[in-house]
Amino acid sequence: MNQRRLVFRVHAVRRMFERGISPDDVALALHSGEIIEEYPADTPFPSRLVLGHLSNERPLHVVAADDDREQITYIITVYEPDPDQWTADLRRRK
Repeated sequence: MNQRRLVFRVHAVRRMFERGISPDDVALALHSGEIIEEYPADTPFPSRLVLGHLSNERPLHVVAADDDREQITYIITVYEPDPDQWTADLRRRK
């Protein structure tokens, strides 16, 4: 299986810096996480929201979109879900 290249959008890089999230954290969340929402109408590529957990159990939400032709995953944003806005399992919005 080919490894997709991760491309971080400027917005994602800013948010990662603000939140102390590394590119390795994002890769781990994508690799070990689960898709909790899908956005098939997004352009130019359909995107998804992934819930992943880092090795220290820190939860992360990653919004990513795949360019299958170029084998690129675009990272749109990354954040730690706010428990006031998400159910206890962090999989559904309140």
